[in-house]
Amino acid sequence: MDEVELVSHDPAWAALYEAEADRLRAALPEGLVLRMEHFGSTAVPGLLAKPVIDILVAVSSVEEARETAVGPLEALGYAFWAENPRRHRLFFVKGLPPRAPRRTHHVHMIEPSAEMWDLLLFRDILRADPEEVARYAALKRELAVRHREDREAYTEAKAAHVAAVLAQARGSAAGVGDPPAAP
Repeated sequence: MDEVELVSHDPAWAALYEAEADRLRAALPEGLVLRMEHFGSTAVPGLLAKPVIDILVAVSSVEEARETAVGPLEALGYAFWAENPRRHRLFFVKGLPPRAPRRTHHVHMIEPSAEMWDLLLFRDILRADPEEVARYAALKRELAVRHREDREAYTEAKAAHVAAVLAQARGSAAGVGDPPAAP
């Protein structure tokens, strides 16, 4: 079990993402990466977060990434979670003991999908809505106390809130771009 540690937003996180994204782009095979994004709480100014930079890497093929990306990322200090039950996603962690004292980066490799767009939509909603940031921060504080020793339970407990925010965003966008109703 991993302890849940939340800290105040650090403006340096954006630069840490950019520097790591540059290292990843240089290390990964040409043509594999379609898009790279900073997501999660460290990507939202003003939001408290676990101090781990989450990087979403959209790839042309997860199977190709499994064959060609593991070695280069391990050379950058990442550990690959080969037993990830979500086979459609590759997950890497930088900063695991004994290599380092604590996690610093997570890399999530995924083919473009609704799941990927949801991660980015939630980030963008938070970036645009300070009131939602405050609601989400309060929930995170409460859940961090309740699930202090269990990162996975903490993450799972946030899922219903995230789903509700996404559903509301989709509902408020319903009808946008639809043709006018017939008279």
